[in-house]
Amino acid sequence: MVIATGFFDGVHLGHRLVLSRLVAEAKARGEESMVVTLWPHPRNVLQKDARVFRLLTTFEEKKKLIEGLGVDHVEVLPFTKEFSALSCRDYFRKVICDRFGGKSVLLGYDNRVGGDNLSPEEIESTAREVGLEVIRTEAVNRTMEAISSTRIRSAIAAGEIERANEMLGYEYSLFGVVVSGNQLGRTIGFPTANMQLYEPLKLIPGNGVYSVDVETVGRTFRGMCNIGIRPTVGKGNALTVETNIFGLEEDIYSLDIKVTFKRKVRDERRFGSLDELKTQLELDRAEILSGV
Repeated sequence: MVIATGFFDGVHLGHRLVLSRLVAEAKARGEESMVVTLWPHPRNVLQKDARVFRLLTTFEEKKKLIEGLGVDHVEVLPFTKEFSALSCRDYFRKVICDRFGGKSVLLGYDNRVGGDNLSPEEIESTAREVGLEVIRTEAVNRTMEAISSTRIRSAIAAGEIERANEMLGYEYSLFGVVVSGNQLGRTIGFPTANMQLYEPLKLIPGNGVYSVDVETVGRTFRGMCNIGIRPTVGKGNALTVETNIFGLEEDIYSLDIKVTFKRKVRDERRFGSLDELKTQLELDRAEILSGV
C-alpha cells in the first residue's frame, strides 16, 4: 500500500498534483493507493481560532474529490486531543504501518505529522527508521507554495471567487436545504430560495451578488445568489444565502439545493427603496445572462 496522509481541505490543484503522483507511484509498484485523512479539522478540536475557522469542503465532498482522482482507498481518522499527542514515530508505526499496511509513504513539502513538531527532514528520517519507503514530491513544491487552503479561504471570504476557483481547479459550491424566508423577493418579482447549509462549518463567500449555477429538482439552472444581511430592508438582519433561480417555477421548499459560484457581480449595498433594489436586480440578471 502506498499512502499519503493529510487533511487535504479543498483538494485544490496542489493537492491534486500530490494525489496524482500517489496514484502513479502505486500503479508503478503494482500496489494500491490510500489517503489517510482526518476529521474534524485539528484547528476546530484544538480551538485555534475555532470560532471563525471554516472549511472549503465537507468530509463527503473531500472524499468524493479524492476518489475522483483514482485513489483506491480513503480512510478517515477521528481527530481528538488525545490523537494530537501521538508522536510522529508512533503515527507512522502504529497507524500507517500496522493499521493500514503501508509500505511506502508520500510526503509533501508541508506535511506535518505527529504532535512533536518535527521538521520535514526529521519526519522523513523517522518514516525511514520505521521501515517506510519515502516518496518525496519536490516537483510539486512550487505549485503547493503558490496554492494553499489558507489562500483559497482568504480569496473566498473576500469574494474573489474566480481567483479561488483557479486555485481549486473547480468551481466552489454550497450544498443545503431550501428553507422559508421573508418572501420579500416575491413582492418585487425576484423570488429567492433561502439556503440552510447542511455543514455549518462550510465557508460562505463574502457578501455580495454572484453569478451561479443551481442544481435542484434534478435539473441545473442559472441564477444569481445574494449573500449578506439585506441592508435595504433594515438593520441587524442575520446573514442569508438567497438565490434567484432563472426559469424555475416549482415550489422547492425543504428540497436539496446546490449553488455553484462562477463569479462575483457586485458588492452588497443599501438602496434607497425597494424600487431601486428591483432596478439593480434587473441589471444584475441581464449582466449574468449576457455573460459579461
